[in-house]
Amino acid sequence: MEIQSATLIVTTETIPLQMDAGGAVRVGNTRVALDTIVMGFMEGATAEEIVQQYPSVSLADVCYAIGYYLWRRPEVEAYLDRRRRQAERVRQQNVSRFDPTGIRERLLTRQASGRL
Repeated sequence: MEIQSATLIVTTETIPLQMDAGGAVRVGNTRVALDTIVMGFMEGATAEEIVQQYPSVSLADVCYAIGYYLWRRPEVEAYLDRRRRQAERVRQQNVSRFDPTGIRERLLTRQASGRL
């Protein structure tokens, strides 16, 4: 009986991460942010559960993203922290520009007067 051995080809793979014009890192060729994948993983979701939640990203790409996070945890956590601070600044700017106090009443008044 002849025994055949499988040949394993070891290659260097490219991590499927791309930075968009706004500075967000996207996974694969999708709009799904690295932030989203890492936060899901940190909350206990498996790669398969993340793919169920975000079907535009492949299982392989989610696994690569999680692996990237695990190998480069300090850098990724620093990136996530910068993104959180940036999001908070934008939220504060929006609140200061568009005062949410009384918004429901203003919209109801506009609707009643036919201006909406």
